Amino acid sequence: MTDLHNFWVQHTPIFSILLPAFTAFILLLLGNPGAGSLATDWRQPWRRGISHVSTLLGLVVSISYLISTSQGQISVYTLSEWSAPFGIVLVLDQLSALMLVLTYALAVPIIWYASRDWDMRGRYFHAMMHFLLMGLSGAFLTGDLFNLFVFFEILLMASYVLLLHGQGKARFQLGIHYVTINLLASALFLIGLGMIYGSVGSLNMADVARLMPTLENDQHKIAVAGALLLFVVFGIKAAMLPVGFWLPKTYAVATTPVAALFTIMTKVGIYAILRVNGTVFDDEYSHQILMNCLMVIGLITSLYGAVAAIGTDRLRRFIGFMLLSSVGTILIAIALNNSAAWAGGLYYMVHSTVIAAAFYMLSGWITSQRGEFKDHFKIAPQMKQNTLVSIVYFIIALMMAGLPPFSGFFGKVFILQATTGSPYQMIIIITVLLVSLLSILAFTRVGFLLFWRASKPDDNVHSEAFTQYETLPSRAPLRNDKVIYLLLAGLTAYVVFASPVYNYVYRTAVQIKDNPVYEAALLKRDAEGKVISVQPFDPEYLPETKYGGENPDPNAHLIPYVISPATLEGENISEFKQRQINEQYIEQKNAPSDNQLKPQEGP
Repeated sequence: MTDLHNFWVQHTPIFSILLPAFTAFILLLLGNPGAGSLATDWRQPWRRGISHVSTLLGLVVSISYLISTSQGQISVYTLSEWSAPFGIVLVLDQLSALMLVLTYALAVPIIWYASRDWDMRGRYFHAMMHFLLMGLSGAFLTGDLFNLFVFFEILLMASYVLLLHGQGKARFQLGIHYVTINLLASALFLIGLGMIYGSVGSLNMADVARLMPTLENDQHKIAVAGALLLFVVFGIKAAMLPVGFWLPKTYAVATTPVAALFTIMTKVGIYAILRVNGTVFDDEYSHQILMNCLMVIGLITSLYGAVAAIGTDRLRRFIGFMLLSSVGTILIAIALNNSAAWAGGLYYMVHSTVIAAAFYMLSGWITSQRGEFKDHFKIAPQMKQNTLVSIVYFIIALMMAGLPPFSGFFGKVFILQATTGSPYQMIIIITVLLVSLLSILAFTRVGFLLFWRASKPDDNVHSEAFTQYETLPSRAPLRNDKVIYLLLAGLTAYVVFASPVYNYVYRTAVQIKDNPVYEAALLKRDAEGKVISVQPFDPEYLPETKYGGENPDPNAHLIPYVISPATLEGENISEFKQRQINEQYIEQKNAPSDNQLKPQEGP
């Protein structure tokens, strides 16, 4: 039992990535016939069962992460024993644990709902869902900037397929736009990484944060330019203005479960802005440029989303604009750049993600009962569950507009309380209140069109309108209403436990702003307490391997600090290298400076 516990502790962060990855591979190996054959395919129950079990296990694992990190512990997993900054590491802290719980808390009910009908409208639905979860989990756990790019690409490739799930001309057209925009963002991502690596010599987040203040002026400016390129990329993912116009139309054409789960996708961009631009590049010069820009962007995005929602003509686009407005509110909190504001932003982020998912689920319910009118804001006959649907809509409207006593109200209050001392305080207060007022007006307009102005159904049994109305479902799609109730119940509990939740997110905000804590957890030090790192990278330095000959290596004495004792005693360390390690370790010769390794001489 002790060995099992030690194994779990040692390999903890990797499980959230391996679980959806292996699930997706198993689902691919099961095969998948055409969409028309899935209803009779004997493997379909197996696909659903494997998918459900995996997402439930993922939720359990993420909750265990949340519990284990609640006291501020940071777990580091070094892939293949390559210590940071030389290798890629996974970092589990309070923020990544929170994002993982949020991801799986949405995935479990949404995949359960999709398994009644939606998963049979296209091939490999469940496999793509788990590849998406793999990318999301990796993005939240990685401690390396290039690895962040890799996991971004994994989740994006899965999202390309899921966006087209169910087929259709509109999905294909907007899918092309979505792919094009994200390919451009990926190219900018790589350019930004190249600029940062070329000037800093590292892509490990903790190491970059440590080295940034030590750079020469020209190198520092190049690194900051690279960071601003990454900010643009993350802004595209988060759908902030002026690079977020794609979201309302794109999410509007996605199937109901896909659109509901995609609400977490914008939060990946926000997470990256907070993690990278907010903490890694946190020197005064970077923040002076970034935070002032971010404040203006957040204010405009929040206001634009609410105004655009008033003028939209479809419910799904309306939800997209409201989601856009919530992104702006979170960006305002990040731009305030203090722990209280970040805590309020994190609290509001969880609320906005869950309520938007519930709203997309409601749009599927409404669409199913309006027949040919779908989700267009046109006067149509009353829905057969008009009273129940209107009540659910009213509750969602109150929550999303940020009215008391719901979680949206608490989130905005936390953010406004953190504006004390900010030169933007009055502008932020006025904007947030104005956005709330405009949101109320927008929800009132939509409710008026969908419910209050709905006409009485035609009672002439011989008319075509009566026949069409009778064919409409009298109940919500299977599991649709239950998922909405579950999400709304979760947000109600979120309010009831607002105090402990806020305490957690506040500790999270304090932790992620403390770069020395991450440096101590991730980076190795030698006997003199100096960080073992390379800056700038020396291409002539070739560390000796077992088969690399017998060349003197002035850095041999650092090897015991960056690999495990078992590996040190293994066969991959040659006898010649062992002698160098022992000699240098004892004599402490050729010790490197604080930020640069000694170059190895050629043969």
